[in-house]
Amino acid sequence: MADPSAPVTPSITDEGVARLRARIGVPMPHPQPPHYRSPNEDAFRHVAEAYGDDNPLWCEPEYAARSVWGGPVASPHFNGGDTLIGENEVTRYDAETRELMKGDPIRGAHAFYSGSYREWWNPLRPGMRIGRRNALVGVHDKRSEFAARAVHEWTGEVFCALDPALALSAQYRLMIRTERAGVSERTKYADIVVEPYTDDEIARIDEAYAREVEQRRGAEPRWFEDVEEGDEVTPIVKGPMRVTDMVVWHSGVGMGLYGVKALRLGYQQRQKMPKFFRPDDLNIPDVQQRVHWDASWAHAAGNPASYDYGRMRETWLIHLCTDWMGDDAWLWKLDCQFRKFNYVGDTHWMRGTVVRKYLAEGDRPAVDLEIEGVNQRGDVTTPGHTTVLLPSREHGAVRLPDTPGNAQTCQEVLDALVARFAALESAADA
Repeated sequence: MADPSAPVTPSITDEGVARLRARIGVPMPHPQPPHYRSPNEDAFRHVAEAYGDDNPLWCEPEYAARSVWGGPVASPHFNGGDTLIGENEVTRYDAETRELMKGDPIRGAHAFYSGSYREWWNPLRPGMRIGRRNALVGVHDKRSEFAARAVHEWTGEVFCALDPALALSAQYRLMIRTERAGVSERTKYADIVVEPYTDDEIARIDEAYAREVEQRRGAEPRWFEDVEEGDEVTPIVKGPMRVTDMVVWHSGVGMGLYGVKALRLGYQQRQKMPKFFRPDDLNIPDVQQRVHWDASWAHAAGNPASYDYGRMRETWLIHLCTDWMGDDAWLWKLDCQFRKFNYVGDTHWMRGTVVRKYLAEGDRPAVDLEIEGVNQRGDVTTPGHTTVLLPSREHGAVRLPDTPGNAQTCQEVLDALVARFAALESAADA
């Protein structure tokens, strides 16, 4: 038996942080190929419908031709992020880089996926060939006299059109690494109960769905001059979430980071990733990801029901924004945190408020919104912020934002992001 009074060897050391920092800016291959290698209007439609959005701007050429974009553009969710698009521009390492990237320099430290931050600079149009590069862009060492040491790992995923080069978007994932605590969280969610709905409650949700298309701004511009700080964004509803919604989500966006496969391809995946599988009640090996659609597996993991992916609620917040802002506006930035689970049976109300109105980058009419997803128990599970560029009677149509450092290729954008995150750390330390 281990001596509880014995000193614990820390997982996060100066040497480990230094080794981690040595990886900043080094592109690494993404583990999955793009779900859509040659996306077109049909792909745009499949992805939008996967999160309950039927805006014709994404997929109807005749309708989209009347917008400022002159044709269909992908929803912001499709434009980068996860495994939807982007062919790896870096597919292998040389020996020196392979050694640098081997293992986890702070192995043993707990990893908490804290949030997603996204930026969009140019539209994704049908037929574009997309490249991607992924790299660690920031390592912020959070020391405290009163708390355990933590490291904030920022990973950037950059998406660019190829031939000609055009930077489209980026996503930053914040992974908070901390020393492991000795207390188990297995029963943390044991008291949560997803209550059955009354007929009146279902009717209220149905009424909100019935109004959604009427509330969508669509082709009518939302002018910058007509928006005021304090304006509320008309809420949209998502739920009650069903396992069926999870199935439809996967049918549009694919199986995500782990690339879950069927039948023989599933067998081949099990040979490569045996620890990702465990036997079910019939002794059939299945993926750990099954907790998202099988209540018994979720219960075994300490949850009262199966639950969604945080990325789904991020997408719902994107849907809230695009419905509110109208077709001729531009969603520039969005961030959100995944603070609590969203269980099968939960209903989320996505809502927001205008908190700032200003000219961004000197001459671009912009508004900042505080946004959030709130469930039927009143829990804010997904708080966030967003910046929207709006058309203006005085300043004219939306001008797309500049890319970091005016970069166009994926590597140029990564280099600019490394410089940005280094400046942020320096400012925080000052």
